[in-house]
Amino acid sequence: MTITLNPYLNHNFAPVQTEITTDTLKVIGELPPNLSGMFVRNGPNPQWSPMGQYHWFDGDGMLHGVTINNGQATYCNRYVRTKGWEIEHKAGKAIWSGFLSPPQLDNPHGAYKNTANTALVWHAGQMLALNEGGAPHAIKLPNLQTIGEYTYNSKLVSAFTAHPKVDPKTGEMMFFGYSFTPPYLQYSIVDPTGEIVRTVPIDLPMAVMMHDFAITQNYTIFMDLPLTFSMARMQRGEPGLMFESHRPSRFGILPRHGDNSNIRWFESSPCYIFHTLNAYENQEEIVLIACRMNSTTVLKANDSPTQPEADIPRLYRWRFNLSTGKAQEEMLDNIPVEFPRINENFLGQTTQYGYAGRMAASPLPLFDGIIKYDLKNHTSETHEFGSGRYGGEPVFAPSLDATNEDDGWLMTFVYDEPSATSELVIVNAQDVSAPPIARVLIPQRVPYGFHGTWVAHRTQGWG
Repeated sequence: MTITLNPYLNHNFAPVQTEITTDTLKVIGELPPNLSGMFVRNGPNPQWSPMGQYHWFDGDGMLHGVTINNGQATYCNRYVRTKGWEIEHKAGKAIWSGFLSPPQLDNPHGAYKNTANTALVWHAGQMLALNEGGAPHAIKLPNLQTIGEYTYNSKLVSAFTAHPKVDPKTGEMMFFGYSFTPPYLQYSIVDPTGEIVRTVPIDLPMAVMMHDFAITQNYTIFMDLPLTFSMARMQRGEPGLMFESHRPSRFGILPRHGDNSNIRWFESSPCYIFHTLNAYENQEEIVLIACRMNSTTVLKANDSPTQPEADIPRLYRWRFNLSTGKAQEEMLDNIPVEFPRINENFLGQTTQYGYAGRMAASPLPLFDGIIKYDLKNHTSETHEFGSGRYGGEPVFAPSLDATNEDDGWLMTFVYDEPSATSELVIVNAQDVSAPPIARVLIPQRVPYGFHGTWVAHRTQGWG
């Protein structure tokens, strides 16, 4: 009998069990004197051996944080102590199955566990840990303690996307929640003080998995892509979640404070998009830049793709003409990349630069470098992590006295396979191909994860 090990429970995908807090860490190179704040990254870290087949999306959220100040750095990691985490911690075992199993309708604690394992956002003086299936969890900095579910004084009436968008000019935060039962999509706006001021339903023909969206200065862009959920399929013994290659992709463009009555839909070729880089307005056009896949198996280990180039994301640009109603789609680079980021001080505005993780030649989601895209001059440059070294999403930390869009640093955790050690790598965003300016050595392994954020010390409400 052949035993197949789940790759998402092995090597550097495997969880760590110890929560630690360190004193000053060793740094190779030099931390910039004006780099002051905290880098935090979220990711899956199962507390117990999983029930059934484990998917990378299933693990309990764990935050890994590096605080940088006065040229020195410290580290701590903490589980996000969700209600589900607490219940399983008390039981001493897993109680929920995961993404690859049917909903546990007979589970007395609920059919679904909010793992809070995907991403982070800082808004209105509060850090939130996010998972698109439920409410955010408030997190205290810098000790990364979980405060609890954050429901905006019970005004949160939907799930909360892992990728809310904070407008750097107005201070508003836009988010959405999708559902497998009607209403399939709800769209909300949080004002700069942290109050939900608007929630409206958006009509979709059926339930879809909508992981991300985008904003411009005046519009919000939703993506109705053909990764659909069907209860009827499940009842026939077919997959509930499936990519339907015969269905077109639809992009809905909505005035920011509009509703379903004034959304406009544009059709394009079938695809899936996990993450957007940015969007902006260019006269009568809305421009969207994102990582596009021909189709997706949703990172199911050992699943054989039925579509060519499935699960291989590349950077694309769409132009939606509000005058003619036409959509144009073009590939910007044929190198597989994911986890796209920008300097978020320019979110929703025309940007010259974008950054993304370069995918390694592996069936697993491994990243062997960072690509910086100059979208104005159609060029790129790459930072190589080195042989046997793999990182993740490049988070941009702007310089305090920045005068240019790319004046700052890129940060990501890198795992060195030969030594089985982890470090925070910091790269000069204006000289990406150069060696890191600093490598902060972490005293325990940091498993591969999802999304991170940088919170500068001067940010209002920090700590």
